Amino acid sequence: MRPSQTQATVSVWVIAVLPFVLLAGLVGFIVWSGPAEAVRGDDYPPVEKLTFQRVRLGDEGIIITVLNDGPDPVTIAQVQVDDAYWAFSADPGTELGHLNRTILTIPYPWVQGDTHVVRIVTSNGVTFDYEVAVAVQTPQPDGRYFAVFTLIGLYVGVLPVAIGLMWFPLVARLGRAGLDFVLALTLGLMVFLLIEAVQEGLETAGVTPSSFQGVTLFVCVAVAAFLGLETFRRWLGGRRQRIRERVHGEGWVLAVLIAVGIGLHNFGEGLAIGAAFALGEVALGTVLIVGFTLHNTTEGLAIVSPLVKEHVRVRDLVQLGLIGGAPTIAGAWLGGFVYSSIWSVVFLAVGAGAIAQVIVQIARQMAGNEPVSQQMATAPVLTGLMAGFGVMYVTGLMVG
Repeated sequence: MRPSQTQATVSVWVIAVLPFVLLAGLVGFIVWSGPAEAVRGDDYPPVEKLTFQRVRLGDEGIIITVLNDGPDPVTIAQVQVDDAYWAFSADPGTELGHLNRTILTIPYPWVQGDTHVVRIVTSNGVTFDYEVAVAVQTPQPDGRYFAVFTLIGLYVGVLPVAIGLMWFPLVARLGRAGLDFVLALTLGLMVFLLIEAVQEGLETAGVTPSSFQGVTLFVCVAVAAFLGLETFRRWLGGRRQRIRERVHGEGWVLAVLIAVGIGLHNFGEGLAIGAAFALGEVALGTVLIVGFTLHNTTEGLAIVSPLVKEHVRVRDLVQLGLIGGAPTIAGAWLGGFVYSSIWSVVFLAVGAGAIAQVIVQIARQMAGNEPVSQQMATAPVLTGLMAGFGVMYVTGLMVG
């Protein structure tokens, strides 16, 4: 490389890096000088905000994970359980900076099935309460509970989707009008799932610590998932030309996308079930199992609907069923043992973005070379859409 070229390269790097260096210096000066502290003054009361991230019940008592979600340091001074003060230990300590967390262990003899109220008192006298509605032993990550949550995932995700896949021989015999009806039915199912995923994601984002900006995180991750799945669709489409024995046409690509979207959504359902049992809400967990089982049976139909004109083997159906149903097991594990509201927001957002991408692809396939609005105006499509909404609404009533 000639000296002139070397100098040009160095100049480009200096121009690119210099603004970042200056910005870092400016931020450092702001933090060091503390203009906000100067405006607020020494007599301004601190802003204290503690968030209960997880409450577990075990043989050693009540174990609470607490996060400082406020801008100012917080010192935990006392802990009450059912209006009585109790000794406690804190790991790593009772003084928490912004976004720091600690684990409080309270040797309280909790009673199975009773309601207990935990109150944390800070050094400034501010109190934060948490209610354990129904006290039950928190699941521990041992072989027994892994087996139980695996069975729950099979009941809720894998088996219902597999049952839905059994409609493939019927779907394969449909004519043009029947195919439009089934694709529209699938579209209705996926739109319902999208609304459901967005609602669950925003509700979960609303209860996350405000410092993590749950709603913004949900939207950004959902958009990223939508674009990522579009890239994945293009990659599958390119492989279709090279792997004829596995990918027979656009129908298979769409079926895989639907299975991926449903799998990500079912992962969120597994999280909800596992978290319900981990938080002691056994009745809610049981209702979710029954409701999601009925709810997810129609998802198998959604997966096979694009395969009407494809040559499909049993092995292909098994693979699609596992893609759509098996993530429920992983979700139940994660929700039951290491539940985190932040990760729930992320996974629900990924599911929402994936389902939105699937909806776009189904609409494209249905429209073909015609405008989407014109294709949607036919009687089979409108009937299928309404049927999809109706089926998901009725089965959704079981979830409550």
